[in-house]
Amino acid sequence: MKKRILVAVAYIPPFFIVMFFLPPYMLAALTSIICAITAYEMLQAIGKNVNMRVGIYSAFSAALIPIGAYFQVGDLVFMAAALALISLMFIEAVAVFRKRGEIKFAQILITLFAGAVIPYMLSSLVSLRIMPEGRLLVLLPVISAFTTDAGAYFTGVLMGKKKAFPLISPKKTVEGFIGGLVGGTAAVIIYGMILTFTTYHFVIYWALILYGIIGAFTSELGDLAFSFIKREYGLKDYGRLFPGHGGMLDRFDSMIFTAPSIFLLATVIPALIVRG
Repeated sequence: MKKRILVAVAYIPPFFIVMFFLPPYMLAALTSIICAITAYEMLQAIGKNVNMRVGIYSAFSAALIPIGAYFQVGDLVFMAAALALISLMFIEAVAVFRKRGEIKFAQILITLFAGAVIPYMLSSLVSLRIMPEGRLLVLLPVISAFTTDAGAYFTGVLMGKKKAFPLISPKKTVEGFIGGLVGGTAAVIIYGMILTFTTYHFVIYWALILYGIIGAFTSELGDLAFSFIKREYGLKDYGRLFPGHGGMLDRFDSMIFTAPSIFLLATVIPALIVRG
């Protein structure tokens, strides 16, 4: 967790610049690259030696979905990409059935998850950015994920005694899990207070508290979910993009659950309203 936080400190400032200061299409382009890398990493890590063509299919599909979100046709692009991806996978599977390098049904599902489902969830960052007041909203998943990780780590170090998920994440404690929830929720509330005093927005705090609780919970869930996958397949990391710290998927696992959660909440229960 300590290494995770140190890497986050390194990549969050440039990521913040892209999200807040640059035009939305720059975030769409960056998210597209991130999704392509995460798709390739997952296939290489747990895809059981899939061939290069399958990796290209998955990465290309993953890259298209955030671009679709930018043009506000994300659902259509997701459906088209998923359909094309699964069709190509079954064509590949039928062509090599009972032959060397055959493709199992589980590999098809992994490819669909890596090349379509994960990118669709991460593309929520782009969907948040293009919403009214999107520059402010898109920061919420990042604040939530980072402060939840930090809260969980420091609470675990200072107070952690009881192991929470020893078979999945041996270092996580119940105290750390609670500290992450509290830290992530508090950070979102503080962000709302900053907006109240520095912008013309009216902040609905009960809604923002809900954002904080759900954002912190889904951040921890994302971390656990992808740790679960690593344990099942006997992996330490998904990749080596960040030396000593794993791959892109290791860095964005929390965001995969948090970003769509915040986007859904922002769509259904707005927490920021422009005054008059």
